[in-house]
Amino acid sequence: MLKKLKNIKFLTNVPPWIFVGAVAVLFPIFAYMTIENINRQKENNARLLLEKGAALIRSFEVGTRTGLMGDHWSGKQLRLLLRETAQQNDIMYLMVVDENGLVLAHNEQKNIGKSYGRNLNLSNIAASSDLKWRLVEMPDGKKVFEVVRRFSPSRGRRAVMMFEELFSVFSGNNRAFTNSKYIIFIGLDMSTIEEAANSDIRHTIIMGTILLLVGFGGIILLFLAHNYRTTRTSLSRIKAFSDNLVENIPVGLVAVDNENCVASFNQVAEKILALTSDIILEKNAEEILPGEMWDMIVSSEIKKGIVEKEINVPDINGKSIPMEVTATLLYDENRTFLGYVILFKDLTEVRALKESAERNQRLASIGSLAAGVAHEIRNPLSSIKGFATYFKERYEDVSEDQHTADIMIQEVDRLNRVVGQLLEFAMPINITGKSTDIREIINNSLLLIEKQAADKNIEIRKEIPDEIGNVIIDPDRINQVLLNLYLNAIDSMDSGGILSVNLKWNKERKGTEIKISDTGTGINKEDISHIFDPYFTTKSSGTGIGLAIVHNIIEAHKGEIKVQSSENQGTSMILYLPGLTG
Repeated sequence: MLKKLKNIKFLTNVPPWIFVGAVAVLFPIFAYMTIENINRQKENNARLLLEKGAALIRSFEVGTRTGLMGDHWSGKQLRLLLRETAQQNDIMYLMVVDENGLVLAHNEQKNIGKSYGRNLNLSNIAASSDLKWRLVEMPDGKKVFEVVRRFSPSRGRRAVMMFEELFSVFSGNNRAFTNSKYIIFIGLDMSTIEEAANSDIRHTIIMGTILLLVGFGGIILLFLAHNYRTTRTSLSRIKAFSDNLVENIPVGLVAVDNENCVASFNQVAEKILALTSDIILEKNAEEILPGEMWDMIVSSEIKKGIVEKEINVPDINGKSIPMEVTATLLYDENRTFLGYVILFKDLTEVRALKESAERNQRLASIGSLAAGVAHEIRNPLSSIKGFATYFKERYEDVSEDQHTADIMIQEVDRLNRVVGQLLEFAMPINITGKSTDIREIINNSLLLIEKQAADKNIEIRKEIPDEIGNVIIDPDRINQVLLNLYLNAIDSMDSGGILSVNLKWNKERKGTEIKISDTGTGINKEDISHIFDPYFTTKSSGTGIGLAIVHNIIEAHKGEIKVQSSENQGTSMILYLPGLTG
């Protein structure tokens, strides 16, 4: 039904000028052909009747001539020949007149002696042997095709005298006919011919109309064919554009038809949902889409318009993916319901960026506060350390006082270190980048912690491929980062374990990747998001500032640091440093 409506609509879209133009071109051709055919039919009919009249005249002349050759010929025989000739169905009358128009012989006796044809130039007709014809209207309105010609049944003086005598007897006129000229008229009934002609005309008009309609239809079909090709080309371009648009928009798109089957599925949707379009197309959307998305489609809210929600969708690994989903109804230009459109995007990176921004903002506030506090604390600390040293020297003989003074001095030194780290964290990190062999940096940093690792029975494993080239980094800062991460890993493995360092080229990020892994106690899920916050620590003796400084150094290199850890399953710190110099 929809297809029929589309076809009707397509036809109604034909511009009116096409119809007017087709009529303007075809109608004159049709009219000319029809009139020409009708005239040709009339000419053929006239020629046919003329030939028939000529044949009848010749027949009558021959009959008369044959009769005159016998001596027994009389007016009775002439009348009989005339009547028998005139008895044919299509002969209305047969007569012979002289050049003055006097009827000498007629198939109806009552007309003999009357005058006929005075409106014609009988003298010229009698002087020529050419056939003439005209249309005559009878008193009853019937049209008669009249053939006229000179009548010459015989030659020679004796035959002419016999012929004149016969006409005298036949007409009852006793005047002499010597040297008279005779004209014969034959009136032919046109009703049969006219019926046939009218039938031919009707047939001509019908055929012309058919040809007109065919030609008209042909023009319309040519226009429709051209319009179809143009429309198809336009639709192909629009489809190519829309397909390219759908495939390249940076959000996932799923289209569901009015039968709840998946009609379209772009590449972003495939990637986010880990599904392929060839598997899910034309499948039931309720069975394919995550339940949270399907609930948005069937909800009553969608009938009011666009529905926007942030939902968590589990992936194939069971991990929850935060998504921003928009669902709406889809209609055509006639407000016919076509289905649904679902747009969604993965908010994982957005939330990570948001958290990072919040963290940076928080760290900036803490850093500004820390810088002020550190300067205020260091001066009193110097005084306290001086008094503690003074008391230690004054009370050398009192062991308890000596021990107390040593504790005070140690705590002041520790507090000074904390303040120093705080100032380092608070101050902007200046990076002096230069081409550095990252392999050498890693190897040298591992040499520094070999003894500490060996004391705790920790095995060091490293995988450093030779094909990794130089990297633009600040070597001192990266060495600081690596040592901090090594020491944290060693602190998490009190009972021994394995410290692994892997260096590789990351194709996706187009940069250098350093992965530092341990088999220690790990970090619980709740603490992972806070380990880079200043003064957050899971160690009893830690300051909580080391990883915050590590994070700032990596960010200053325009890199990234990530954590992979599970409680009692060990920890992996992954560093991404952009680019390499070869």
